[in-house]
Amino acid sequence: AVVEPHKGSRIEYMIKTRSQFKSKSVANNVEIIIPVPSDVDSPSFKSSVGNVTYLPDKDAVVWKIKQFHGGREYLMRAHFGLPSISATDMSDSNDKKGKNGQGGSENSWKAPIAVRFEIPYFTVSGIQVRYLKIIEKS
Repeated sequence: AVVEPHKGSRIEYMIKTRSQFKSKSVANNVEIIIPVPSDVDSPSFKSSVGNVTYLPDKDAVVWKIKQFHGGREYLMRAHFGLPSISATDMSDSNDKKGKNGQGGSENSWKAPIAVRFEIPYFTVSGIQVRYLKIIEKS
């Protein structure tokens, strides 16, 4: 993910996702949750696949991909307006926070990106069940 604050009180996100499993496998119901600042407005999205929604109550953007085939790569761009802060204000506030830039709740939107998905018939160990016989006692 690349986050670019721009002059004129706007911020741009570029999220690139790549599947690193075999091309025969498919991940279903992929959800990528990207945290954003709490005061963003006027969202606009462009994605190569799936649909993107902004959830203001969770201060996050959710990118949903129905089926993500193995060996593929997808890109999503999000643009937001920032009414209360500009790119120069961000660099000034980082100087005030100290060397590590930790500012409490102001940095809560910098939480890690979360990803949820399912890959049917895939086990981490690689075990496959090829034949199963069930015998019921009466």
